[in-house]
Amino acid sequence: MVIRNSTSVPGFILMGLTDSAETQLVLSVLFLLIYLITVLGNSGMILIIRLDPQLHTPMYFFLTHLSFLDLSYSSVITPKTLQNLLTSTKSISFLGCFTQMYFFVFLGGTECLLLSSMAYDRYVAICRPLHYPVIMSSELCRSLLTGSYIFGFIDSIVSAACMRSLNFCSSNVIQHFFCDSSPVLALSCSDTYDVEITIFTFAGSTLMLSLLTISGSYLSILSTILKINSTTGKKKAFSTCASHLLGVTIFYSTMIFTHLKPKSSYSLGRDQVASVFYTIVIPMLNPLIYSLRNREVKNAVDRIVQKKEGLK
Repeated sequence: MVIRNSTSVPGFILMGLTDSAETQLVLSVLFLLIYLITVLGNSGMILIIRLDPQLHTPMYFFLTHLSFLDLSYSSVITPKTLQNLLTSTKSISFLGCFTQMYFFVFLGGTECLLLSSMAYDRYVAICRPLHYPVIMSSELCRSLLTGSYIFGFIDSIVSAACMRSLNFCSSNVIQHFFCDSSPVLALSCSDTYDVEITIFTFAGSTLMLSLLTISGSYLSILSTILKINSTTGKKKAFSTCASHLLGVTIFYSTMIFTHLKPKSSYSLGRDQVASVFYTIVIPMLNPLIYSLRNREVKNAVDRIVQKKEGLK
């Protein structure tokens, strides 16, 4: 992807979250800690699933890639944010800004559709358990995964092409801590109406497709759970999708709040808080949500530890 700056702006300045030196130091320590937990948590999740054959199922196949996306997603944003917090240089090149935006859209769009694939997997597991091994074949899992990456790629290409058509001829100060579309659009001296509509349409279509799949899956799951007579059976069925439902709720609530609205309603304070949550905090929370509430993962860790101790 080649981005050419046809404007008078040589690069951008990321204003970040605060001008206070003391607050910047506190945030840098906090974000560094969160990033380390994110890297260790997601890498650990991938490693555990790879090492334990009992976790080689469709659910954990998708969870492996969710961890990979969260790790990549966080790495696109957090290191540059830490650099800006720890140094006086807050500049980012024109190419660097749009490259960050491209991967942010690509990974975010892919994660949306991966979460919908995971919801469909839970639907089949609960509503059609006898047919689960046949329906959720390795071929279907790979197809769903490939489709998620393709849609994410299309979203990012469209977004990059639209942003590339804009001119930036006055201010180059981005009122944000990374190159997000809304604050960058706010700087353009071009008419951004068509660009906003196009980006909104493609991003909205991805979100709606994902949300419709997730909503339909969970409505069917709820209907099936309500038909179960025993309380124990209901709890067991609900526990299989509780972690995913919690992760979906946190991810989509902040994503929709931040992105599915016009540029005119952009609010610096509210949007920055929401952006910190879904770009930095959520990638850390996902491995904790899926591991701490998951007995199979805990048992897998015990088996791996026992196996390592047996080799000594």
